[in-house]
Amino acid sequence: MRLILASTSPQRHAILTALAVDFEVVTPTYHEVPILGSPEQVVMERALGKALSVAAITPARPVLGVDTEVVIDDGDVLGQPATADQAHAMLSALSGREHRVISGVALLGEQQQVASAVTIVRLRHLSDDEIAAYVAEGEWQGRAGGYAIQELGADLVATVEGDTTNVVGLPVILLAELLTTEGLSLPVVGGNPKTT
Repeated sequence: MRLILASTSPQRHAILTALAVDFEVVTPTYHEVPILGSPEQVVMERALGKALSVAAITPARPVLGVDTEVVIDDGDVLGQPATADQAHAMLSALSGREHRVISGVALLGEQQQVASAVTIVRLRHLSDDEIAAYVAEGEWQGRAGGYAIQELGADLVATVEGDTTNVVGLPVILLAELLTTEGLSLPVVGGNPKTT
C-alpha cells in the first residue's frame, strides 16, 4: 500500500516516516474558507476538502487528509500564530488551562471515511518569562496553539488525556482504525506497531 498524504506538514510526514508507512506527499489545492459548525465539523470538512483536492489530480488511493485545531474550554479556536506576539498571547491564554486538540481525518480509499479525534491537554502555569523564552526558540511557527509537544514544548505540558500523536498533528490510533476498515494496517515492527 502506498498512502498519498494530502499535506505538506513536516509533523505528519515525520509521524508516517516513524511508522514505516510507504507514502508520498501531494500538496492539496484546497483553500480554507469559513465553515459553520462545531470545531469537530470544521476540521472534518477541511480534512475531506484537502483529500478530495488531491484525489482529483491523482488516481492513486488511498488519500489521507488531516486538519487540526486547538480549542480553549470557552470555545475559542486557536489557529497558527502569525507572529511571535500572537504566539505569546496564545500561550498566555493556554497557561494553566485545559484545551482540546481536535483533528479531522479523511481517508479516501474504497470508501470515503471522515472522523475526528480529540486529545485534552493541560499546560502548566507558565510565567511570562517562560513564555517569552519559549517563543524566542521559534517552535511556535506553523503550530496550532503556538507550541510543539514533541519538541521543547513538552516542558510546557502538565497532562495529556488521549492520543499524543494527535497533538503532534496526526492521530495514529484513529488512522489505524480507518485503515483497518479499508482492509489495510500500519506496518508492524517486531510484533508491535511502531509509534513515535
